[in-house]
Amino acid sequence: MPTRQKYGKQKHIHMDQHKRKVEEHNLRELERLRNRRTSLSDDMDMERALKYAKKELAAKGGNQLAKQWEVQKAVGSYHADLDSFAGFQSYKQMVLEQSAEKFSVPSSPSLPDLARSVSSSSKSRLRLAPLRRSSFNLERTLQIAHQSLNEPRPPSPLSFDTLRLADRQKDREIEKRIRDATRLPTKLPPHVLQEIKLLRSKYGIVSRAGKEQVADTDLSRLDPGGTLHWLNDEIINFYGALVLERSERFAANKENLLNGAVKKRKGKVEYLNVHYFSTFFWPKVEKSYKDTRLNKWTKKDAALIPVNHGNVHWTLAAINFRKKRIESYDSMGVHRPNVYKTLRYYLQEEHMDKKKKPFDFNGWVDHYDQDTPQQENGYDCGVFTCQFMESLSRGVDEFVFGQDDMPYLRDRMTWEIGRSRLWEESDE
Repeated sequence: MPTRQKYGKQKHIHMDQHKRKVEEHNLRELERLRNRRTSLSDDMDMERALKYAKKELAAKGGNQLAKQWEVQKAVGSYHADLDSFAGFQSYKQMVLEQSAEKFSVPSSPSLPDLARSVSSSSKSRLRLAPLRRSSFNLERTLQIAHQSLNEPRPPSPLSFDTLRLADRQKDREIEKRIRDATRLPTKLPPHVLQEIKLLRSKYGIVSRAGKEQVADTDLSRLDPGGTLHWLNDEIINFYGALVLERSERFAANKENLLNGAVKKRKGKVEYLNVHYFSTFFWPKVEKSYKDTRLNKWTKKDAALIPVNHGNVHWTLAAINFRKKRIESYDSMGVHRPNVYKTLRYYLQEEHMDKKKKPFDFNGWVDHYDQDTPQQENGYDCGVFTCQFMESLSRGVDEFVFGQDDMPYLRDRMTWEIGRSRLWEESDE
């Protein structure tokens, strides 16, 4: 009786074609999500894009990513876990791909390249000397080599990495002493936390400030334990309105102080007289000055301008009239020359329109702070931008917050929006 032939598991004839089509579809979907110019409220598309980018990054070099994370943890430049680091790298890649101002630093020429350039140059006087024959024989050479091997080894010098880690350790100790003196609390008082819990349980419109209002769906973006973390225009503009309201209140008190109506309290913080531009100002001024439709030229200490870059990243720009600086603060550390160029153009056109003469840029500089606090994930850029605004409105020279303070600041911003006023020392 003939035996029945056994067949092993065979690959389907269309399996490779199917896998290739799936990969092409995922790449097209990622490119579509990157090119869509929707608002930052479209968090589901952003989240899908980040998940795929993180998966793609892990597939390409998971071990290399882990090594990079370990090195940055060792030198103290990153503090979160590996999964957050992978998400941060994916988000950083998206921000850099979106930014038209991205630049690359040319690599240093290698030694062979320098040798070729020297040898090919007709003007160079350098010449390679021919090798000379040694006057001693091979036996004498071997004898000297054996003697040198038997001698005690000299102490090995410290490597560059060891010296760098030692310097970083000293820097961390200095930064820790400075940070401990001015650092933010880690937690809000119990009665404030209870109030925040009640705010997050509300439905509909939660708070109003001037023309701005925030609903429960907007406020949920500030919840550290929530699912949506990207801040939208409503949260940014509401917080800007609070900064503006405090500035105007201080300006009125300052006027009363000059008139003798009130007495200055000792130790009181003096807030700057600032103007806040809404998130809708930047797209208009980027397009054309006439689209801004501003009819007033007001003399302020500073103007604060939140900037949305390609609907994937928030930064803050500022015109500092006190220090004669055009400033840009980016929690991803990206240098943005287009911000300086656009704001210089705006100042020139605004001055020509209101004063009928060119703006005097004598003494003005483009300011980029290398010590700007940096985010370590792909969604805290909006919180950093709001805190840049609040700090600059107080005229501070250094920021005292960082990535570790984000949960505390998200809770505090929730309370501030619910109360329609910014946090004060007396609230602690």
